[in-house]
Amino acid sequence: MADLIAVLRDLAAESADLDNLVAGLDPSGWRTATPAEGWTIAHQIAHLAWADDFAALAATDADKFRSELGRGLAGAGVDEFVNAGTEFGARQAPAMLLARWRAGRERLAAALAAVAPESKLPWLGPSMSPASMTTARLMETWAHGQDVADALGVVRTPTARLRHVAHIGVRAMPYAFTANDKYPPESPVRVELKGPDGDIWSWGEPDALNRVTGPALDFCLLATQRRHREDLALVAEGPIADEWLNIAQAFAGPPGAGRTPGQFA
Repeated sequence: MADLIAVLRDLAAESADLDNLVAGLDPSGWRTATPAEGWTIAHQIAHLAWADDFAALAATDADKFRSELGRGLAGAGVDEFVNAGTEFGARQAPAMLLARWRAGRERLAAALAAVAPESKLPWLGPSMSPASMTTARLMETWAHGQDVADALGVVRTPTARLRHVAHIGVRAMPYAFTANDKYPPESPVRVELKGPDGDIWSWGEPDALNRVTGPALDFCLLATQRRHREDLALVAEGPIADEWLNIAQAFAGPPGAGRTPGQFA
C-alpha cells in the first residue's frame, strides 16, 4: 500500500505541474495547436480528463465500466472510442474543462486508494493493479504535459517522477516489438539511465550483451514518442537494443507517428 500511496502522490504532483501550465490561459490559449496532429491544448487536457474519469469508473464499478466499454466499442475501435471522448471534452468551455479535470483526478485518486492493492482493474487493454493504473496515469499525464509545454514553448525541469515513466517504457519492450509485427526478443536488454539528480536507474541483467544507456529524460521522451531518436543522447549496444530504440513505446495501442528529427531544435 505504501508504494501505491507514493505513486498517487507523484501523480498528484505531475498533474499539478501541468495544471500550472494551463490554468492561466485565456480561451485562445486553450486553442493553441500542440505537436499532436489535430490536437489543441484543450484536446490534451480533455483526453486526460476522459481517461481519469474512465479509470475511476474501472476502480469503483467494474461491471459498469465493461458495459460502457462495450457500448463505446460497438462499431468502433479503441482509438475512435477514446478520440470521441477527447473531442467532446475539447469542445467544453475551458473553465468547465479545467474544473472537470481537477475534480476527476481527485475522484480517481480517492478511488484507487480505496481499492485492495492486489485487485485487478479492467482497462482498455490488460487489467492492471491499482499501482500499475496509477503509474500509467502518471505516464500519460507527463507525456501529454510535454505536448502542452512544447506548444507553449516551455522547458520543463525534469524530476525523479520520470522513473515511473521509464519503468513503463522498459517493461513495455516486448509489447513494442509485438505492436510492430516483430517477435519479442529472447535475449535480455540492460537499461541504465541517469536520473535528474545524477542517480543511475537500472533494469535487466548487468552482464546483458544488449544495453541502452543515457539520460532518463531522453529515454522517457523516446518511449512516449515525444522526440525522435536522432535528437536524443541515448546509446544502444547490440542489435536488439538498437532495434528497440527505433520502435520503443510506453503506451498501449498501435505505434504512433512520433516526431520528426529536429522538430524541436
